[in-house]
Amino acid sequence: MTPEQTKTNERMTSIKSAWDKAPAGPKKDAAFKHYQAAQKALDAKNDVETNKELDAAKQALS
Repeated sequence: MTPEQTKTNERMTSIKSAWDKAPAGPKKDAAFKHYQAAQKALDAKNDVETNKELDAAKQALS
């Protein structure tokens, strides 16, 4: 695993943890959609799109 992949996987874990702790509601729903998109991008090995979706998920939880 490259350092970028490791960092991306750590971000995925961090965002998922924050999502798990968030109260139910529209922000959590929006964040989950971005998290799912990030997971698809990660599976496709598209780091740029993965990070973009993780940033959007983080923003949605803010």
